[in-house]
Amino acid sequence: MLKHWKMISVYSVTHFLVDFACAFLMFHSISRATDWYTCLLLYNFFAFAMQMPIGIVADKINRNHIFACSGCILVGAAYGLTGIPLAAAVVVGLGNGIFHTGGGIDILNISEKKSAALGIFVSPGALGVYFGTILGKAGASASLAIVISLLAAAGTILFMNRSRVRAGTIVPNASFSPEVPPKLFIAVICLFFVVYLRSYVGLAIDFTWRSAGYWGFALVCASAFGKTLGGFLSDSLGPAKTAVLSLGIASLLFLLPQFPITGVPAILLFNMTMPVTLWVVAKMVPGAKGFSFGLLTFALFMGFLPVYLGTAAPPFWVFPMLSAISLLLLMLGITRFKGRGGLSG
Repeated sequence: MLKHWKMISVYSVTHFLVDFACAFLMFHSISRATDWYTCLLLYNFFAFAMQMPIGIVADKINRNHIFACSGCILVGAAYGLTGIPLAAAVVVGLGNGIFHTGGGIDILNISEKKSAALGIFVSPGALGVYFGTILGKAGASASLAIVISLLAAAGTILFMNRSRVRAGTIVPNASFSPEVPPKLFIAVICLFFVVYLRSYVGLAIDFTWRSAGYWGFALVCASAFGKTLGGFLSDSLGPAKTAVLSLGIASLLFLLPQFPITGVPAILLFNMTMPVTLWVVAKMVPGAKGFSFGLLTFALFMGFLPVYLGTAAPPFWVFPMLSAISLLLLMLGITRFKGRGGLSG
């Protein structure tokens, strides 16, 4: 991983910036629109559900950095469409999805047998959304600086990858093959629902102490750093042991939601499986990393829908149960893959 630290750093910082820019635009400008509810649905659809078809195209074209650059530029372009909120929501969501697809494939390509790089890449997103939302709601005048930063990030990615082309260090995409072996189909479905449940729990859970002091920020940090920690722990202990440790303890901590001292580590542990699921599914479909990445972001969108549609928040005893179900599904997916010689540890 150390030999790719520049690429991991650039993509991770840009991930923070892209998610920050998207959240800022949505809550600074688009949230004032009369059709805000529709804009929110469109943004999430294009940012997450569309990553699956985008991933298929990216897998075949094999120009991942171009996708990442294009995503940054599209997010910046959306700032010029605030007079047409629906169009701005579509464009900023699409830019988000395209960036994540290109950057995600590049990170998966260099991950090889490790998932730490993937954990580092995905973790800054939660922080970007948090700070972008706060500044957007506060009405901060940062649009110009954000657009300039996005263009600078796109230029940095382009320059970095041209240097890698000259040095011959770019890891190409595998020959495009999105087919899932029949014996692994159930494993992929299991991991799809693990991500669905993680998305739903993350959006539906509402701790009573969240707005007190800095506990809201502590929860965001727990979500972000849990993903990073999950990648490193998976490399050390293996995906199966990491799943048991993280989701097993999270299930117990969710039984005591009234205390921040248990709620914050529960969220950290619950999010540790994110790089694990992404990495394992990518290994199951090695010829279509963009498709596998997009498949799981589609699960994120599906987890968003019940909350978006206003379903009643479940009682707190449901969350430890969902955490336990996530563990069972994840272990089923991992063990079926291990049985075919795909994993160790």
